[in-house]
Amino acid sequence: MTSYDSVRCDAVLVSSCRSRAWRSGVEVAADFPLEELDRWLAEPDVLVWLDLLEPEPALLDELAAELRLDPLAVEDALEPRERPKATRHATHTFLTCYSTALSGLEDGGVRLEVGRVSAFVLADALITVRTDQRVDMDAILTRWTEDGLLAHGVAALVHGMLDHLVDGHFEAIEAMDDVLEGLEDLLFDEGTKTRTVQQRIFGMRKSLVQLRRVVLPMREVVTAVMRFRSEADRPLAAELDGNFNDLYDHVIRAAEWTESLRDMVSSVFETNLSLQDARLNEVMKKLAGWGAIIAVPTAVTGWYGQNIPYPGYMGEYGLLQSVVLMLLGTVGLFILFRRVDWI
Repeated sequence: MTSYDSVRCDAVLVSSCRSRAWRSGVEVAADFPLEELDRWLAEPDVLVWLDLLEPEPALLDELAAELRLDPLAVEDALEPRERPKATRHATHTFLTCYSTALSGLEDGGVRLEVGRVSAFVLADALITVRTDQRVDMDAILTRWTEDGLLAHGVAALVHGMLDHLVDGHFEAIEAMDDVLEGLEDLLFDEGTKTRTVQQRIFGMRKSLVQLRRVVLPMREVVTAVMRFRSEADRPLAAELDGNFNDLYDHVIRAAEWTESLRDMVSSVFETNLSLQDARLNEVMKKLAGWGAIIAVPTAVTGWYGQNIPYPGYMGEYGLLQSVVLMLLGTVGLFILFRRVDWI
């Protein structure tokens, strides 16, 4: 392998460059310069991790030439809006995954923060590429150290990274579930404006759509990783089978929980519409009831206002009769509508 002297890991081509090297699970080098990468990759029984934050295409192109990375995978590492996936190439496996975090807004709504990490999985190395800092690589590095699986090779790095991301999915899903329960309480709160509920439901549906795009494809990613790992590293396949099976179970649970959230959000949306219809019906009943009550004196005065003779015409008896009719009609209708809960 040739030297990396021509590849500059500075502010010109990359915002941040981190690296680690382990031998038999024990760290032997940390944050070594990029030009030493070829030396550590040539070391026997050494596991290498390289993380590039916001790299320029020129840097990845030079790495691709040195490590024989597939040009399409290099292009996907920097392309925006790539879906989570795992693809197998001649010399490596390429992964794209996302982290999730739910944050609250000042108006009581929520927003889903999504971070992206792409990874080139080599025989004894993992190269991660991030387009921003929303994926916490410190937490992933801590997961690798605490798991005690680094002696099993690059599969341990892949498992730790995916496990951390899936745990973040669970946290976002659980937080969204709690917000949804609070939203359900707002539906039946008479003091909450309908517009506020509608805005929060819309924000929840938007965040849930983003979450589904990230969580659901992870089933295919983990399945593909398990298949590629078994095909490429059969002697070590059995040693981490339990870990990957547990990871796959977590991914399935996250996907099912996400689907149930979609049903709940749809139910909340439909319930909100039904409640609006019910409230509109209540308003219409009250208006109709009061309209009928007001119509009684209008009808009586209209009748007695006719310029024709009638019993009590031009006399006090007629006035008293009209007043009694108006009182009986309005009070009677008021009592009737109160009994049927119209007013």
